[in-house]
Amino acid sequence: KAEVGEKEATIDIFVIVEYGAPIKDVAYQIQAKVKNAVENMTGLRVLEVNVNVQGVSFGPENKDEDGRIK
Repeated sequence: KAEVGEKEATIDIFVIVEYGAPIKDVAYQIQAKVKNAVENMTGLRVLEVNVNVQGVSFGPENKDEDGRIK
């Protein structure tokens, strides 16, 4: 989800993290990469990238045929 103004943007991202991954580090990496990519591609100043961890994936046995978490 993104709120975009004329020169600025705020982005909300919702993720599921793989079990065992360092959640804080994963969230920080997502913030940095999304901010950099959006600013470089659009020229907008990204004010916030809010990473919302909605759950933890415990492996492929919890996924349906399309790779979505059950």
